[in-house]
Amino acid sequence: MDQRPIGVFDSGSGGLTAVREIRSILPSENIIYFGDTSRVPYGGRSPEILLHYARQDVHFLRSFDVKALLVACGTVSTNALPVLAAESDIPILGVVEPACAAAAAATRNKKVGLIATSASVRSGAYERTLAAMDSTITVYAGACPLFVPLVENGRFRPGDTVIETVAREYLTPLRDTGIDTLILGCTHYPLLAEVIAGVMGSGVTLIDSGASAARALRQTLSDKDLLAQRASGTLTLYASDQPQDFGALAPQFLRRPLEGAVLPVDIERY
Repeated sequence: MDQRPIGVFDSGSGGLTAVREIRSILPSENIIYFGDTSRVPYGGRSPEILLHYARQDVHFLRSFDVKALLVACGTVSTNALPVLAAESDIPILGVVEPACAAAAAATRNKKVGLIATSASVRSGAYERTLAAMDSTITVYAGACPLFVPLVENGRFRPGDTVIETVAREYLTPLRDTGIDTLILGCTHYPLLAEVIAGVMGSGVTLIDSGASAARALRQTLSDKDLLAQRASGTLTLYASDQPQDFGALAPQFLRRPLEGAVLPVDIERY
């Protein structure tokens, strides 16, 4: 048993889709979430800058004596996770391996699609991970750089002409490859699930990388005897810029009202 909180971070609001799943399957856990809204999106950054940002994010969350960290950001998971994990004495999990394991289990025709930020696609991390799991799987990857800023600005609902036009442009080439499984390689993308499914069709299984990572986190905490025991956990949210705007959008990701105000943090201090 370990009553310390779990730390979770992302470049913005997207990681809250992982938090939603954590709260569903680990209701006794206290969670500290950091959204780096002053520097969102991370997807176009270089690996060096991403590592610098991620180290600051980790340093901030570790100031709360967290027992484990979930990198609920596909871009950091693909570009910086091995370094972060090597530098840490607590479990640090990302979204890539859990999402790939779910996709490998789901695919029937061994054609798996990936949509993610440009930095994640460039990294090749999903392809390497899936190849190690099943060498017969072919991966078709597409970068979707406009998805994150559109979601952060509330443009994710079916019927929104802008997001539906962008989604068709990004997704039609992937649909035409014949994939039967699509990894949503950014934790912002589950909010677009209805829009994405509308383009891909009912025959394509969508893999929520944040939810997959949350389930992997539960297994890690259980294996290491780090699960909390309390009636119900709490969620505390921090943002590096415009916490009021972050707070206005967060309930859409969490699918529940906030428990309190989003707190500001000067991430450059870390």
